[in-house]
Amino acid sequence: MLNTLPAVLIPILLALAPAARADTKIAFVDFERAGNECDEGKAANAALAKVQEDKMKPLKDKQAEFETMRTDFEKQQAVLSAEARQQKGIELQKRSDELQQLYVQAQQELQQKNMELIRTLGDHVTDVVREIAEKEGIQVVMNKSALVYAPDALDLTNEVIRKHNARFPAKGAATPAAADPKAKTPPKKSGGK
Repeated sequence: MLNTLPAVLIPILLALAPAARADTKIAFVDFERAGNECDEGKAANAALAKVQEDKMKPLKDKQAEFETMRTDFEKQQAVLSAEARQQKGIELQKRSDELQQLYVQAQQELQQKNMELIRTLGDHVTDVVREIAEKEGIQVVMNKSALVYAPDALDLTNEVIRKHNARFPAKGAATPAAADPKAKTPPKKSGGK
């Protein structure tokens, strides 16, 4: 009996597969483009660039100090005693190690900040995609990067960006009502006083 069950089920499933495929709505989203082009993504990229600039400025200053020390050492090396050369060499190596450690630490902090921003933005984009898919009756939404081919008519990216901007405005950005002075505002309730 168990051996005949797969023999009976497989033809039935194969017969039903085309009907199931005909009812399945599929779309795709270019998640990278949506993240980069939505207002929240642009603000996140600008914030990350500012953090990077703030982190790298002290490192650049320390790098310049180190380069000056190294240049001075190279100029003075011929006139220094062996003991003084060794001492300066140790000091330069110590400064180089400190600089390397600061650079690695700054890179780790930037990477952590970037991951936080990506995670938040990714969650927001995914929420918008889910909302659109549920509203439109789409069962499968794929990332464009995983596709070999799909017609442009299945691309939801522009709609995702538009809805994302409406639902998750960038911090400090004007809301659509504030941006458009002609936008209708709800009438104020008048008190009976």
